[in-house]
Amino acid sequence: MPRVLLIEDDPSVREGVELGLRRRGHEVRTAPTGEAGLAALGEFRPDLLLLDLMLPGMNGVQVCRRVREDSQLPIIMLTARGDDFDVVVGLEAGADDYIVKPARTEVIEARIRAVLRRIEDPGSGRSAVEVHGELAVDRAGLTVAKAGERIALAPSEMKLLLHLSAAPEQVFSRQQLLEHVWEHSYHGDARLVDACVRRLRNKIEDVPGEPRYIQTLRGFGYRFGPL
Repeated sequence: MPRVLLIEDDPSVREGVELGLRRRGHEVRTAPTGEAGLAALGEFRPDLLLLDLMLPGMNGVQVCRRVREDSQLPIIMLTARGDDFDVVVGLEAGADDYIVKPARTEVIEARIRAVLRRIEDPGSGRSAVEVHGELAVDRAGLTVAKAGERIALAPSEMKLLLHLSAAPEQVFSRQQLLEHVWEHSYHGDARLVDACVRRLRNKIEDVPGEPRYIQTLRGFGYRFGPL
C-alpha cells in the first residue's frame, strides 16, 4: 500500500485521516506544520503527500512549491470550503488534485489511488517512444524529453500529456479530460485541467503563451499538435 505523508495542523482532522488510512493498510506519517512535514519527507520517503492548504507559518502553497523544486512526488491538497482562490494557487504551484474537507476516508482513498494509478496500456499498439517535433514521449518508460533533454513531469502532467498525445488533433473537452486523467466523473472542477495545462505548457513549450503542442480551442477544450 502507498506510504502517505499527511501535513495537517488540525489535530482532529489529522488523527481522523491517519486512522482511516491506517485501517486500509497505508503506512502514514503525520506532521502539524509545513516545516515539520518537509523535514519528514527525506526520512519517510512517502509515495504521496496529503497537504493542508491553510497551515501556520509556511502554508501549503509554499510547501508545495518547495517540494516541486526537486521532486515530482504526487501531491493532493486538502482545503476547506470557500478557499477557491487558494485552490487555484495550489494547483498552479504543482498539486495534482485537491479534496474539500471534511472528506470521508473512502473519498481520500479513491483520490490517492487515482493519482497513483499508472497507465496499464500506454502503447495501444503504437511504438513505445513517439516523436512529435522536438518532443519525445516514452509511453512505456513514462518519460518525456525535449530536444534530447529529459523533462520532469508530475503525475497529473504526465497522464495529461499521454492522453492528449495518444490522439493527435482530436479535441478533448475539459470534462472528458477530468474523467480520463483525474477519474472525476459527473461535473468535476475544470480548474484542475486548466492549471495542469498551464504547468505542462511551461515545461514543454518554447513560448507557453504561443503553444505548439497543446492548443486551446475556445468553447471546446484542448488538442495535441504539434503545429
